[in-house]
This record gives sequence, C-alpha cells and structure tokens, in this order.
Amino acid sequence: MGNLSGKTAVITGGNSGVGAATAMLFAKEGANVVISARRQSALDQVAEKIKAEGGNVITVSTDISKDDQCKALMQKAVDAFGGIDILVNNAGVLDTGLAPVDKFDDDEIQKIISINQVGTMQCIRAALPLMGEGASIVNVASVAGVNGGGGAAYVSTKAAIIGITKHTALLMADKYIRCNAVCPGTIVTPMTMEMKPDQLDMRMMGAMSKHADLKLKPCMAEDVANIIEFFASDRSKALNGQVVVSDFGSSL
Repeated sequence: MGNLSGKTAVITGGNSGVGAATAMLFAKEGANVVISARRQSALDQVAEKIKAEGGNVITVSTDISKDDQCKALMQKAVDAFGGIDILVNNAGVLDTGLAPVDKFDDDEIQKIISINQVGTMQCIRAALPLMGEGASIVNVASVAGVNGGGGAAYVSTKAAIIGITKHTALLMADKYIRCNAVCPGTIVTPMTMEMKPDQLDMRMMGAMSKHADLKLKPCMAEDVANIIEFFASDRSKALNGQVVVSDFGSSL
C-alpha cells in the first residue's frame, strides 16, 4: 500500500511542473487526485498519464483568483471522492521581469496578488470546512519569500504564503489539521524556463546573486514533489507550521 492510500488530494496548478509531478507521485502512492488549473487541455494531458498508470484522477478547470471557482473545486472533489484529506496550493505566476520595489507595475502586481496570495487563501478557506482530523495542507511558496530574492510583486506574495501557512497551522492545530510550506529555490519548470533574459532587471539579478551559489544544481519538479508528498502523508503528522527551503543548499 502507498503512503497516501485512500486519501483524496486537491492539487492546484496541476497542469505542469511541480503540480503535475506531485499529482503523478500522489496517484502512485494511492491517492485519489483532483487536479486544477485554468487550461483544461493541459490538465487532460496530465490526467491521461495518471490513468495510464492506473491512478484515480479528475480534472477541474479553475481560476483560483475567483472565490466561487475555488468553492466549486472543493465541492467537486467531495462529490467525486467523498472528502478532502490533502490540499496542495501550488498554482502561481511569476512577474515578467523581476521588477524591484521601485519599478513594479501596478496592474501586474494586482494580478500576481490575486492568484498567488488571495487564490491560496481562498482555496484554504473553501477546503477547511470539508477537511477532518489528520488532514494536511501544503503550500508551495518560494525561497524568494524567505530571502527577498526576486521581483517585488512575486516576493511579496510568497512571503505572504509563508505567513498564512503559520497562521493556518496555529488556527487549526487543535483540530489536527496541519499546514506546512515548501519553498523551492531555482527550479526547472516550464514557468521558469519561459522567462525572457532581455526582460530581466539586471540590478535585481545582481542583488539575487548574493543569496545563491550558482555552482549548485537547481531543483527539478520531482524533487519538490517528494517533499510535498512527505508533508501530505501521515509520516509527517507531528510537523505543523513548518517552512522548508528546497534548493540543495544554494541559498545557505
């Protein structure tokens, strides 16, 4: 039997990168998997891979910046599998050029906040009434939220996710519903690979180098998925409100 046998997991941003890797790993470990993202076609591709390996999965097209869609996502998970044992808040977006605090774009920061920060909070709010003792919430933040190394808009939202992780853990500790966060460093995913070098703010890039040993390898999506799976499983049931940086030590 797998580490997640019989559990139901909702994974946002399950269409690619860390979300897709987590969904596939969870399914292999016996979980019923509910994957969401805005692009249905990408979700379908991940679901087909999971089904081909014998896993249980449904897809729910969701824009987590919309509260009604967050609620609908959680309800569809309950309707399909009877409950929610695990919530992985992975959906998120980057800013376009690592713009620092004296150059961020007003419109872009509102979009990033609505997805990364508010979307995560809305998913937690929608899921909590449907979760019972032993449930686990895993938030995917970023090392940028720990050391400030990134665009101001992105950094602010990832720092907020770390704060809401601790808040949720504190609030729900007496209900034995846990909330922990994984903070990947540089990670090879389609989202990060789509960043265009000519759009990057070189002053911010220089500042970020203070926090990174570029000789060390970056994380792959599967590396982060392994940590998420540990936080989701009962093997980590004593861990609550913890924030773990996964970057092979490059930011030490």
